[in-house]
Amino acid sequence: METIQIVLMTVLMFFVIVTVHEWGHYYFAKRAGILVREFAIGFGPKLFSYKRNETRFTLRLLPFGGFARMAGEDPEVNEIETGQTIAVRVTDGVVKTIYLDQLDNRKNVVRGEVLDIDLEQALTIKLDVDGEDQQYTVHPQAMMVTKGQSIQIAPKDRQYGSKTVGQRAMAIFAGPLMNFILAFILFGLHIQMVGIQVDNPTYVQISEITAGMPAAEADLHKGDIIESVNGIAIGANVENMIKLIADSQDKPMTWTVRRGDKTFDLTITPRAMEGQKGGKVGIVPELPKRQAGVGETFKFAGQSMVRTTDLIFQGFSQLIQRFSINDLGGPVRTFEVTGQIAKQGIEQLTYWTAIMSLYLGIFNLLPIPALDGSRLVFLGVEAVRGRPVDPSREGMVHFVGFAMLFLLMIAVTYNDILRLING
Repeated sequence: METIQIVLMTVLMFFVIVTVHEWGHYYFAKRAGILVREFAIGFGPKLFSYKRNETRFTLRLLPFGGFARMAGEDPEVNEIETGQTIAVRVTDGVVKTIYLDQLDNRKNVVRGEVLDIDLEQALTIKLDVDGEDQQYTVHPQAMMVTKGQSIQIAPKDRQYGSKTVGQRAMAIFAGPLMNFILAFILFGLHIQMVGIQVDNPTYVQISEITAGMPAAEADLHKGDIIESVNGIAIGANVENMIKLIADSQDKPMTWTVRRGDKTFDLTITPRAMEGQKGGKVGIVPELPKRQAGVGETFKFAGQSMVRTTDLIFQGFSQLIQRFSINDLGGPVRTFEVTGQIAKQGIEQLTYWTAIMSLYLGIFNLLPIPALDGSRLVFLGVEAVRGRPVDPSREGMVHFVGFAMLFLLMIAVTYNDILRLING
């Protein structure tokens, strides 16, 4: 049951940070009047899908991210040409549905040869119906049906490219922005959960205990206060306590512990852990904490944002200086680490989710083709030049970038799986 709970919490973490990111794109695109065709979590085949208003919401098989597909973000394809025979369904004097195939099976429609069509500006269709020219007005939300699928037309004023540079930039930047906001909220929530250090602390207490380690075997509890170790008073000196433990590898130690109103002695023998120096007993010692106020929560959440951002950029710098695929982690490794953190409790998972949300926002703003940062670079170039970059060239850059990222993701995932198999 615990394993299932950890898996569900891990999946929920990914779902939340990706959904918040894509919701940012979706919300600000809708505010700008852009038609959002699909709001998707994941890539690949659809697992679940439903349509609400103009947007289809889908859950897809591969949990590598998501997308909000805006009309005109990629070049719109007009599938109807003059001379083509189509059928239209007219309701209240306007065309509501356009059929491109199986015309003989369509009921209550007008069939004819296209003489002229404009589905972006004038929204009109002119047909030759049995030798007679007939012109119809097309509803701005009319549907085109072909090969069993229907797609809503996108008039020019509903397309991504028709909006101002500022509106498009906001629709792109909103994804990372929502991740930053989510990270700040989660950092604040974590502070409310664990509290903040009291002023002038006088003792050290245990905040976490690792199962199977000497502390757990000696029946130490979370919240126990460490009075002394080997007769040496600990007070509020966490560093001194850690040093005493490290220097006593495989040597029995006498601890004086206070639990509530009782004080007692017990014996603990630190032991080595693989890949780490010195003795370990499997505890997380901390100074006493208190509930944070509203102002303190905002203050320390902001400090966590700044500190974590600095660490993320340090990681990017080190990766560039000495690149190794072993230093990269894909969905498999991230899922594994998240599961390990989830075992430590909701407090640690909340903190880790804040870090992942902040990381996702920062990573998406990097000027790498196919990411939000690259699209913002193209918008910046357009703002400076006064005209957009050729959409086909920009589309090719993003396509190549996406393909390279996808190949890198496959390589990293393969490496993560090999690492798990080899222990």
